[in-house]
Amino acid sequence: MKKNNSNRSQKKEALVESLNLPKDICMGAIRVTLTGSHEAWIENYRGILEYTGELILLQGKTCQVCFEGTGLSIDYYTNEDMKISGCITCVRYQ
Repeated sequence: MKKNNSNRSQKKEALVESLNLPKDICMGAIRVTLTGSHEAWIENYRGILEYTGELILLQGKTCQVCFEGTGLSIDYYTNEDMKISGCITCVRYQ
């Protein structure tokens, strides 16, 4: 079953690329935009898994994204996007 899902995903990605469509919208990929080391804008996330002043862990459709730093805060969030501010020292995809 996993192989079938992987094959389907590869076909979908090939179609998206051939039509020059934005992957983040068509594939549900998480989009992270950093403004220096003090702001991050996140789109297409699924949920907040952990939230402290030193770590914010988000769930995407296909991966998790971890922000590490000091004084981290979520300035705002909606079902589609959010803004994180603070001193961001590391962004890790898991």
